[in-house]
Amino acid sequence: MRRLAPFFFCAVALLAPGSLSRAATSTSWETAGFTDLLKGRFSGLSLSSEGTLRLGPSTRWNATLGQPALWSLAAGPDGNTYASTGHSGKVFRIGQDGKAALLWSAQQSEIFAMAVTADGVVLAGSSPGGGVYRIENGKAQEFWHSSAKYIWAIQPAPDGSVFVATGDEGRIFKIDSAGKAEVYYETKQANVTALALGANGRLYAGTEPNGLLYEITGPRQGTILLDSNLPEIRAIAIDASGAVYASAMGGAVASRTSTPMPSAANAATTVTASAPTVITVTEAQKNPNMTPADANAAVTVPADQSRSAAAATTTATPTPVVAETAGADKSAIYRINSDRTVETIRTSKEDNVYDLVLDENAIFFSTDNHGRIYRLQDGKTTLLTEPGDGETTRLIKRGDRFLAGLSNPARVLSLGSSASGGGWYEAQVHDSGNVSRWGHLQWNGNPTGVTFHTRSGNSARPDDTWGAWSAPIADKAHTLITSPVARFVQWRAEWASGSSGTLNSVAVPFLPQNAAPVVRSVSVTSVLGTNTAKAASNVPSTAAYSVTVTETGEAPAASTTSTANQTASRLQTTQTQISWQADDPDTDKLIYSVYFRAEDETNWQLIRNHIFENTLLLDPDVFADGRYLFRVVASDAPANAEQFAKQSELISTPVLIDNTPPLVTLGAVRRTGPEADLVWDAADRTSPLRRCEYSLDTGVWQPVEAADGVTDSLQEHFGLHLEKLNPGEHLIVIRVYDAAGNAGLARVVLRPVR
Repeated sequence: MRRLAPFFFCAVALLAPGSLSRAATSTSWETAGFTDLLKGRFSGLSLSSEGTLRLGPSTRWNATLGQPALWSLAAGPDGNTYASTGHSGKVFRIGQDGKAALLWSAQQSEIFAMAVTADGVVLAGSSPGGGVYRIENGKAQEFWHSSAKYIWAIQPAPDGSVFVATGDEGRIFKIDSAGKAEVYYETKQANVTALALGANGRLYAGTEPNGLLYEITGPRQGTILLDSNLPEIRAIAIDASGAVYASAMGGAVASRTSTPMPSAANAATTVTASAPTVITVTEAQKNPNMTPADANAAVTVPADQSRSAAAATTTATPTPVVAETAGADKSAIYRINSDRTVETIRTSKEDNVYDLVLDENAIFFSTDNHGRIYRLQDGKTTLLTEPGDGETTRLIKRGDRFLAGLSNPARVLSLGSSASGGGWYEAQVHDSGNVSRWGHLQWNGNPTGVTFHTRSGNSARPDDTWGAWSAPIADKAHTLITSPVARFVQWRAEWASGSSGTLNSVAVPFLPQNAAPVVRSVSVTSVLGTNTAKAASNVPSTAAYSVTVTETGEAPAASTTSTANQTASRLQTTQTQISWQADDPDTDKLIYSVYFRAEDETNWQLIRNHIFENTLLLDPDVFADGRYLFRVVASDAPANAEQFAKQSELISTPVLIDNTPPLVTLGAVRRTGPEADLVWDAADRTSPLRRCEYSLDTGVWQPVEAADGVTDSLQEHFGLHLEKLNPGEHLIVIRVYDAAGNAGLARVVLRPVR
């Protein structure tokens, strides 16, 4: 029976992190559709729900305020716009020409809430521990000092009274024109974060941390319209039909209170935020002349306008337990119809919605993702504009233009309704998976007034090692991309001022450099199989060597015992299995060739050529006894043009193949009454002997060591002394194994004298 010495050899090749799997054939990176194009960066452009880029609303002016955060924005009847900021508690007046002037500085660090009355009086609520101020004729006067720590929203009423939303006890106060205040409604939430007054006189309030929206019909009379699965109701808007729109934000709630909180101080809230940040607010920060740099130094992390986070840093409100949840919704927009049915009209895992504005049958909303402003109409979402880095925290519509308030840093933009300026779009960086050569840029749309540029490099983010932007590409007859051969590529489109050009898709064809396959391991083993060759030829197997011995001590001549009508044919035998593991960085289909050579030879002999399987099973008698090396060659030719195909190989360490069992030769055999002595020699031509054992009368196998003490050589001498043998005939079988597991047998029969 053939045997193989066990063998396994492994070689490992590491692939570069982030590599993409792709055959090294011409392919194309295409950017098309709303979702795909939304991954890029915009300036001065809008993106329709159908995935068309064109010039968007122009920026009439950009008023920078020199502060880190903008909390509130309000339009005055005199044409001025008012903005409140943090973290040095300032209110600014911005004229119709975009020029900003400081109107008032509070003693507190934050002015989260602000409103303008019909007669032009500015109302500002300062926090923490502040009050509501009336600012008119350039002077500010506190007309109500808050018993709450925070003032989150202010809503003037037609009768001259003012509703004030507070935290950290979740109360709404009503203050009359004389400054007399009463608790109008207690939500039993930590914070009332938004207010809106309907035409029917009903007050709508959003809360945190359980994301509840209340409809309040009178003092201490209200009901819950919406129980969101997001922690904070951020903004509320009401249309002419009485339908209520609300935006919620802050990530998924991991653990919500089963009943409304009696007091924020009584229990900690647990919320889960997709990108939690914390704003540090302290009462000691009262310097009205604090510079922007000083204000930034007081912020633990750049503000994301999370009011619950601001409240959580004070001693009056317990710190929420915040955990991040990947893939959770960050925000949602709801519509509550007049029959109180609730529709979720938008959700997002990518951005937080900060503000809502209604205009006829369209909803405009602002986000924290590059400050993007969207229009949602008839179920279709259009990106109107991307003001740039930062968050658009507030949005108001004034005539034919929008006023957008942004944070990080604080600034106010006036956006026109028509496209008059230029714009650009910058696609996200594309990883081609390997160093690539570029083809001809392709696009769809009306490219009038649109030019393209490309650049490339070998780092995932563009840096100084990247090539410069290419010369403009505009003529479809000359669109070859001239950027250097590299792994990463990016394209940019630029619209001339007033251009009517549109763009629907852009494709960058490329041919990546082919990566060679990797043969990771080669394994050569013995497996049990059927010797079909012997079965077909009906060749009998050799019987064991045997000797018959009598008590006289004389052994007859050795003979081979077999009969003509009985043969022990061994059709079950071992076969040589060669298997390997290989893969291709480009996931190309591989083809293999397998070779062998003896250890003392130099030329490789082909076993099989052009096979797709990674296992090869060979008949048992293909190899003579000896030590062999095996070589596996992998090629990616099936997936690549001939000139680009590559191959690699792996060679095994020497593998011992031993087909022949040891030869056992009996020597002197003597029996004297109950005792017997036997000696024999065993030899193997290929592998050393490893074990010798005997069985008496088919009994348990007993080990026998070589005469020199260790069974470890190609030839060994053995001896055995038996005592206390019962009278009569006895059968002794001797079995010797070599290192390959082959067994040689000898048989001795001890008979009594007759």
